[in-house]
Amino acid sequence: MADARAGKFDCLLVWKLDGFGQSLSGLPQQHPHFGGERRPVHRRHPESGHGREEPGVRFLLHVLGAAAEFERSLIRERTRAGQQRYKQDYESGKVGRTVYSRSGRNLPPHRPRKIFDQDQVLRLGKRGLSMREIAKKLGLGLGTVTRTLRERSKRS
Repeated sequence: MADARAGKFDCLLVWKLDGFGQSLSGLPQQHPHFGGERRPVHRRHPESGHGREEPGVRFLLHVLGAAAEFERSLIRERTRAGQQRYKQDYESGKVGRTVYSRSGRNLPPHRPRKIFDQDQVLRLGKRGLSMREIAKKLGLGLGTVTRTLRERSKRS
């Protein structure tokens, strides 16, 4: 993408559209990244049999993008519905008796909070320990230490 924006090539060959990016939903919007109107980069699609971008290819990109967006929204909707249903089942006492989690551990429907001494994180930071060393010493994640130090420095 950076090479396309820098104008290092004039043509992009896309062999399979599904391998082009992480998702198909961004394909129609990717055109500005390939030179845009200033210096267009021609996309060639072997399946179309043509060397130039034609309206049919652009239409295909839009249809595939719409289908990918629809599929992603369905997955998101089903995931949220499943999480909500598990939360309701857990609160009503069904989990572990008539309803079981996929892992079989029947855990509460939220991520348990890690309880730790934030002042100790600050003290170790002031003593010159790196964030990784603090995390290892206290058994915390690096993100937790980073977030704690950042939030505490804003308060000071």
